[in-house]
Amino acid sequence: MKGFPVSEIIVKSPTRVDLAGGTLDLWPLYSFLGKAQTINVAIDVYSEAKLIPRMDQQIVIHSWDLNYKKVFSDLSDLLNSKDQELSFYKPILIFFNPIVGFELQTKSQSPVGGGLGGSSSLMISVLKAFHKLLNLPMCDSHEMVYLAHNLEAQMLMTPTGTQDYYPAYSGGFNLLTYTPQGIEQKVISVGRSPLKDNFLLVYTGRSHHSGINNFEVLKAAVNKDKVTLSALHALNEVAIETRACCEAGTWDEIPRLFNLEFKYRVQLTSAFSSPEILKLKEISLSNGAKAIKICGAGGGGCVLIWVAPQERNQVIKVCEKEGFSILNSAPVDL
Repeated sequence: MKGFPVSEIIVKSPTRVDLAGGTLDLWPLYSFLGKAQTINVAIDVYSEAKLIPRMDQQIVIHSWDLNYKKVFSDLSDLLNSKDQELSFYKPILIFFNPIVGFELQTKSQSPVGGGLGGSSSLMISVLKAFHKLLNLPMCDSHEMVYLAHNLEAQMLMTPTGTQDYYPAYSGGFNLLTYTPQGIEQKVISVGRSPLKDNFLLVYTGRSHHSGINNFEVLKAAVNKDKVTLSALHALNEVAIETRACCEAGTWDEIPRLFNLEFKYRVQLTSAFSSPEILKLKEISLSNGAKAIKICGAGGGGCVLIWVAPQERNQVIKVCEKEGFSILNSAPVDL
């Protein structure tokens, strides 16, 4: 155990709300556009990984979210297990191949299927924790994201994007540019932006399945569906404008851009919306909100409502009356 930490390691990572350009982070969709923008912001809804080194070879996996806890005699014993609850952990452990025993505890504040990048945030937490446990040099954001999204693709057996990992790693506003040469990341502090004053995050109560929705878009784009390709280009234009607003501080433009984003997103596939999302849009806009933004791949999950502070309580009241859950969250730096 020489060289390994003797105390527990705790890593917390934020989740995110995507402000524009979601789905465009999925290869090769951004290649079809030549260049694409994705804008998101980290929020104070966290995932956490706790690693406790052991003096023996035993491995303990404890998922608080799945109410799962099991002890394995060693790594081989774990990898031979058929437990479906281990699907998140196995690719990570195969990659690191740790020779020490440990207890890994994981938990997330994000609702399951909330569209906040909860599993991606948890992935970053676990990867950072293992780098510390094994005394490995910490990767930069691009290296970590490359590793994370490939490991998660192994777990999900579906194409995965990359935007969710950046705010989990870096916090703040993430302005991401997808080019033929790679991904460019610019991080802006949440600072004094008015986003937090107009930020209301609501959970629809219906879990979404991002891989399914995005894969349908990918298939349609590969098949050169004109409506899909037109909507992708339009979403990219909205993302370019949204980036400009974040950099220039012209926040009054955000509601207009959110409304455009909604229009073009549902053109990709109606599955991005849902009866719950449409109901939430109707009651929030009729009670003073200016716009809504579907989080992630939609179809359920969370929705960001852009609402002025003076209208906030009224919107909360009608949302809760209709059975929606308010998430007490705000944008955050790391």
